[in-house]
Amino acid sequence: MSHDKPSIAAVDWGTTRMRVWLLDTAGRVLDERRSDDGLLTARSRGFSVVLEQHLAALRAPVTLPVIICGMAGSRQGWLEVPYVDVPAPIGGILKSATAVKGERSDIRIIPGLAQRLQSEPEVLRGEETQLAGADLPEKGRHIVCMPGTHSKWIVVEEGVVSRFGTWMTGELFSLLASHSILRHSLGEKPSTVAADNATFRHWCETALASGGDIASRLFSIRAAGLLHGLSPDEAAAALSGLLIGGEIASARRVYEPGRQEIVLISSGALGALYGTALEIAGMAFRPVDADEAVRAGLFAAARRNGMIGNGVAA
Repeated sequence: MSHDKPSIAAVDWGTTRMRVWLLDTAGRVLDERRSDDGLLTARSRGFSVVLEQHLAALRAPVTLPVIICGMAGSRQGWLEVPYVDVPAPIGGILKSATAVKGERSDIRIIPGLAQRLQSEPEVLRGEETQLAGADLPEKGRHIVCMPGTHSKWIVVEEGVVSRFGTWMTGELFSLLASHSILRHSLGEKPSTVAADNATFRHWCETALASGGDIASRLFSIRAAGLLHGLSPDEAAAALSGLLIGGEIASARRVYEPGRQEIVLISSGALGALYGTALEIAGMAFRPVDADEAVRAGLFAAARRNGMIGNGVAA
């Protein structure tokens, strides 16, 4: 660990995972911890207890302020933080962090976003913080893609979140691989798919050409195994290509980016798959590392709430 003193503990608290960073006054990482102490674990053990254990392991001062995003602010979380309704300026979202009462230090949780349209009801938590740390230009219209279990596509106009949507791509892959007839094709443990996999590319192209109508093509994966010897590894690549290609085709139809560059906030193998799919679709994109974005967003929220340095909000 660095000998510099931390100014804030930044926490991304998801459903199954938790990440804690100690940041200095410039937002640089001094130390970090990653664990499986997500919402599901913290509910049983206690959010305060879990947080204190991680901060103690990092040797953080007991009075160090803490800024949190993610599912800790959900109805099932530590403290239900009301959603901010869109349209909403990104800076205003960050400044609406809610304090957790009765703790030794200043602990605040960033709110998620709600889209209350009768025709398109949507909610998110955590992605608003990544969005804030993605260094989007204040001017113009921007379309952001955030891959994941529940992929989010967000439209930002003149610094204001105006609209967003969810594609349950990651969850659909898991459900189809585990609980549908395709489980016989993919095997018990579907293999990881590489972005340069030719089968992934082919099935992605198929989904894009269909305009996102993938329901009629899913069974073809099973049939390809029976008739053409498609292996379990290739079946996983086919399903991944079909689902991701279908998501991109659908989002393109909904948000009409034209030649506009997509901001792809992601990390690891999943980000590489989406990058390949966007290239196949002929859509330009700018990659942003998801870890760096959420840390930057958490740090910006801490500053806007006057939690860093001399306590003056930026």
